[in-house]
Amino acid sequence: MDAAYSLARYLARDAAAAEDIAQEALLKAYRNIDALRGGEVKPWLLTIVRNAYFDWRRRDNGRTVTGPAAEVAMAETPAEDTSAEDAVIRQGDVAALRRAIETVPEPFREALVLRDLEELSYREIAEITAVPMGTVMSRLARARRMLGERLGVLEPIS
Repeated sequence: MDAAYSLARYLARDAAAAEDIAQEALLKAYRNIDALRGGEVKPWLLTIVRNAYFDWRRRDNGRTVTGPAAEVAMAETPAEDTSAEDAVIRQGDVAALRRAIETVPEPFREALVLRDLEELSYREIAEITAVPMGTVMSRLARARRMLGERLGVLEPIS
């Protein structure tokens, strides 16, 4: 349940909407538990949460106030970069991390949350988001780069 709410919260960037999305997803999961057929529960549930978010967004018709617009960085994160998330957590500023994550554009934010917060594998993320694993890795690298820039850990790319 925590993972469902967490993903909904980061996708919707609205606590009340996230509660509704997570609740709707959990109800759908309960009603369709037979569809699981012995697979992994967490990726299956997060796929339902993701779909519930997109349903909510379509119904919302753009009325939701979201975080500031963010430019998409087109460069990969160098392997020697330290994790921006680790740097902020060491400083104890989780609120700043949450705000920074919320400014990352949606497909990148989604990859970041699923991998770094929910600790899913690249394969599981690819299945949830219905994109190739290479796209997942690219989105994750870009998301980490954007997050690092927003937190002031990495220099912006010119």
